[in-house]
Amino acid sequence: MPNDPILHLLGLAKKAGRLEIGEEPAGAVCRARQAKLLLLAADAAPNTRRRAAHFGEAGNTLWLETPFTKAELGIILGRSSCAMLALTDAGFSAAIVEKLAARDPDKYGPAAQQLREKADRVLQRQKEQRRHEKNLQQGKRKPWAPPPPREEIPPPQRGKPRSPKAARRPKVSPETERGPSLKTTNGPGGRRLTGRFRKP
Repeated sequence: MPNDPILHLLGLAKKAGRLEIGEEPAGAVCRARQAKLLLLAADAAPNTRRRAAHFGEAGNTLWLETPFTKAELGIILGRSSCAMLALTDAGFSAAIVEKLAARDPDKYGPAAQQLREKADRVLQRQKEQRRHEKNLQQGKRKPWAPPPPREEIPPPQRGKPRSPKAARRPKVSPETERGPSLKTTNGPGGRRLTGRFRKP
């Protein structure tokens, strides 16, 4: 089936560098948690299936069995045979499983829905990242808005506020507060004497 759309997508993923072919490369990306989908050939050996289950559990990766044989997968990928491959792109993974679900909804339907949700989240994060980088380069500009009206604030009063009673009190001179002072008189030798009266 060289003209199969699923095999065509696998060929595009390989050209884009989003496909790992073979047990060792597929296991490495699964352990690194970079794999989005792990695919097996229909005639893969039981040992290969056991390894695929182990890789999927180690990397929290979904693994599925395809309806294609090792020879059919090998032809489209430029190899003699291929039993296991891993996709590292969420968009390619969701597109391939959706095409598989169109052929067998009971077998691939839940996996297609799960991968589509993951692909949508990845796409949303990529959009937010690109928007953030654009804002950093150009600067985020806010739309113009008129300034709010200013409220009339009375000018601040200098000094401490005085109470009404304190304002009505008459001013008292320092001499009055100190009390009556003695008249200056000349003392012995013509010296000037000053002093205060002491209260009895």
